[in-house]
Amino acid sequence: MTTTTFDLAPQAAEVARVVAAVRDDQLGAPTPCTDTSVAALLAHLHGLSVGMRMAAEKTPMGDPPAASADALPADWRARVPRELDELVAAWREPSAWEGMTRAGLAELPAAVMGIVALNEVLVHGWDLAVAIGEAYEVDDASAQRCLEHAVWFAAAMPEGRNAIYGPVVPVPDEAPVLDRLLGMTGRDPGWTPPS
Repeated sequence: MTTTTFDLAPQAAEVARVVAAVRDDQLGAPTPCTDTSVAALLAHLHGLSVGMRMAAEKTPMGDPPAASADALPADWRARVPRELDELVAAWREPSAWEGMTRAGLAELPAAVMGIVALNEVLVHGWDLAVAIGEAYEVDDASAQRCLEHAVWFAAAMPEGRNAIYGPVVPVPDEAPVLDRLLGMTGRDPGWTPPS
């Protein structure tokens, strides 16, 4: 099998920009992720950045940190962007894309895990951006790669897909690739914070 590698840096940099825009008074605000506040989503970005970096490095990890507001590190403004940079650096190593690797309870071919890492960063970056009313730029090639993975995942492992995401949100076939990806991952592309 030929391994296709790609750079997570552009999307990670965009997510780091959005993280920097979060105000303290927004930490309790809701996000498109059911029952997840901005603080809890930031905690998840912290945990997934570490976990996916360790997957690239083929370093065993214990249970992932809880994605709750209580698990958000006090230094999150500096830590999350740094961890995103470390994630990018780890996936730039050719060895990251070889063999099998593990993140949390999932063991996957490393090339697939790289796409999972990109999807986590890209989609949760969108979650955070819309929750705080921040613009969000997505590279169409990255969104297309994630969409193809989401479609494959839904067909190959419907139980796993349903355990991770909410129900598919119907989105027209002619909609932008990001909107189609959001729909496949159980998100309404038109979501806005409740008033």
